[in-house]
Amino acid sequence: MTAASPPPGPGRVALDALVGSRVALRHLIGERDGRPLFTDAVGTLSDGGERDGVATVVVATRRGDVVVARDKVVAAREVPPATPRRAPWTDVTRLQHLCADAWPALVDRPLGGWRLRAADGFSGRANAALAVGDPGVGTGAALALVRGFADEHGLAPRVLAPLGSPWSRAVRAEGWVPDAAHEPGPEVSTQVTACEAVADDAGTVIVSSRPDAAWWSVALGGPPTEAQRHVLAPAAGGRIADVGFGVAGDPADPAGVVRLAVVDDHLHVARLAVTPSGRRRGTGTTLVAGAARWGLEHGARWLVLQVSTANPGGLAFWASLGTTEHHRYHYLVPG
Repeated sequence: MTAASPPPGPGRVALDALVGSRVALRHLIGERDGRPLFTDAVGTLSDGGERDGVATVVVATRRGDVVVARDKVVAAREVPPATPRRAPWTDVTRLQHLCADAWPALVDRPLGGWRLRAADGFSGRANAALAVGDPGVGTGAALALVRGFADEHGLAPRVLAPLGSPWSRAVRAEGWVPDAAHEPGPEVSTQVTACEAVADDAGTVIVSSRPDAAWWSVALGGPPTEAQRHVLAPAAGGRIADVGFGVAGDPADPAGVVRLAVVDDHLHVARLAVTPSGRRRGTGTTLVAGAARWGLEHGARWLVLQVSTANPGGLAFWASLGTTEHHRYHYLVPG
């Protein structure tokens, strides 16, 4: 009895046309009782080159890379992008606390798992109560304390909560609503990527341990206030392992600047600013690559950033670098 033959494969040309696409790739893995056995791999397709003299392709699946000999492929077709999976709330909580540590407020008071934060009005993040976890006193009582803390520091009461989270739902159940007056918008995307993935630009970036007048001028438009200096250039110690201030171009007249902070194994990237003379010259990409290299040198594996969803240019820039949205958060105020 002759064993069944596998169907012919799609051929090199057809496979090469799918490189870079998300595919479902069926390939031969052996036989049983004289019949061929097949399995499918779903993910982004790339050329694997020759391995031990055999031409291969690679499918980047959710469980890792699958290397397949080209002559074992029997079918391949393009499939739609995968539905993004929501990050576990434990991971969201860790990343929110990490970003808060990287952006230290003048006052940061714990309220159970929440954090009451104030920084003289500089930035939304440093002047909102971070609502992740259990405040320990019930949501209604916690929000009363948020109001009191805000009054104490001359701020409007505001809560920062991950979008769709149980903490956001609990706050909204108390009558709080998205802060429509927050500029540029109430919703923010937290994005991540591996430092190694964006570290290969050849441009030069100088990273200093303290900012000078030229850095402040590009980042803020002038000298910092006490609160701005505390948030952006905190004294050594605390949860931040290292702080860096990146400059592209002439240090005395920068084409762009960026602020960096390493917390645990993450590099927090913020205050990326490019001058008019540095635009459309790849300055932003150069700054991110230099930041990533510096982060790797200082023990970071992952890069994290926060960008408003009302900033289409910013979202497009980070998408061009291949960052992935981890989660979103929004600002809530009393209704």
